[in-house]
Amino acid sequence: MDETVRMRDGRRLTVEEYGRSDGTPVLLLHGTPGCRFGVVPEDVMAAHPGLRFIAYDRPGYGGSDRLPGRRVADAAQDVAELADALGLGRFAVLGRSGGAPHALACAALLPDRVRRAAALVCPAPPDAPGLSWFDGMADSNVEDFTRALTDPLGFADRLAARAADIRRDPAHLLVSIRDGLTDSDRRIVSAPAVGDMLLRNYREALRTSASGWVDDDLALVSRWGFDPADITRPVLLWHGALDMFSPRGHFTWLASRIPRVRPVLAPDTGHFGALEALPAVLDWLAPAQTPISS
Repeated sequence: MDETVRMRDGRRLTVEEYGRSDGTPVLLLHGTPGCRFGVVPEDVMAAHPGLRFIAYDRPGYGGSDRLPGRRVADAAQDVAELADALGLGRFAVLGRSGGAPHALACAALLPDRVRRAAALVCPAPPDAPGLSWFDGMADSNVEDFTRALTDPLGFADRLAARAADIRRDPAHLLVSIRDGLTDSDRRIVSAPAVGDMLLRNYREALRTSASGWVDDDLALVSRWGFDPADITRPVLLWHGALDMFSPRGHFTWLASRIPRVRPVLAPDTGHFGALEALPAVLDWLAPAQTPISS
């Protein structure tokens, strides 16, 4: 069910809800680029009937208005206002890939609202002490983030052109990042249910412009506006050991920084392995918790 929620500053966020209206609420934060359709496959949601899934398009994506110059930390304010509008008290947050830092922002800045947070294949802050941020990263990501840092206007033009290609054929995005895909990634994204979800996700995310994508990447390579060390809520940090988009060093740094962290490093899998981990992750987020294994 699509709906529009208006923020206090007048912006509109487009929201999609799944599951039981009286279920335990879980806020979903999509990847980069992405939208409300691209976090949890429908069969995984159906297998968790006690949960109320709430996904929204971050500013500039899909049907949500842009917020130029936004930081990662700004997601917490949007989530708090969204939760108020939907009548939520406390809730869990789940973010994957580019959405994972935004989930951590909610855990850090909304400690009275967030019960638990799951951050899957999460990049570390660009100013992380002692971390060589680009080590082990796919060339396609290194090129994009370097352009974002050194030539933001040229970077925006480049993404606008790529977004136009993706609107014509969403599979173009997966082709453009093939240098970072592991064998396990290729197997996962070729599954019909996952592939269809991802293509629908990319098409909707970029249907009007590339502004959400541009703003996401600029936010990820700028100061986030919070320190992961300040998070007081329990955090599940899941990572694929072979990930080339958010390299393993990012996981190691975050796992050493977040106080109440439960780190899970899955061997022999890459970035999209997070999609296969979702059932166990959701079990951990839900009230009826079951152990999660690596």
